[in-house]
Amino acid sequence: MVAAATRQQIVEAADRLFYERGFEATSFADIAGEVGLSRGNFYYHFKTKDELLDAVITHRLLKTRSMLDVWEAKAKTPEERIVSFVNLLVVNQTKIMAYGCPVGTLCNELAKLDHLAKDRAAEIFSMFRHWLSHQFIAFGREAEADALAMHILMRSQGVATLAAAYRDEIFVRNEVENMRAWLAAQRPGTPVLPETLSRQHS
Repeated sequence: MVAAATRQQIVEAADRLFYERGFEATSFADIAGEVGLSRGNFYYHFKTKDELLDAVITHRLLKTRSMLDVWEAKAKTPEERIVSFVNLLVVNQTKIMAYGCPVGTLCNELAKLDHLAKDRAAEIFSMFRHWLSHQFIAFGREAEADALAMHILMRSQGVATLAAAYRDEIFVRNEVENMRAWLAAQRPGTPVLPETLSRQHS
């Protein structure tokens, strides 16, 4: 029980530091210092940094799955569930403005490093994509569900990137409102502008 709790503390500390400082810039010593462990005790739990990275990605996947399950349980309609995803930009606004999107920043860093874990880190995006697609199917847009899911993922990542660059709260809130309006325009029977269709099928 004690060993499992310590391991979880290490994973949570590494998760935060990888987000705030980056994977490559974070050392074992940094993480051990956060948890208050000696090097020897730290290596008892994780022998390599890649092993720890794998545990962090698993931790993030589990947290994401749990969050999606909560949205499923609490929201009555698929539109409300998709809005929960969009609202993450406001809920996590302070951290996003400081460090960017935790999923996007890790995926970008691992891609630049050509790290073996880059595809596994992208599984979090895939989880969001699959879930959003499922919501758009329930929303009555089955034929375009995946394209719509990718569109809203793309928009949220763009907002997160510019939020970190400009640290402008008004921009983030305005873009969230724009995304909500875009979502409302996807209701079946709502006329879709030609430029919107071209983006969805590009």
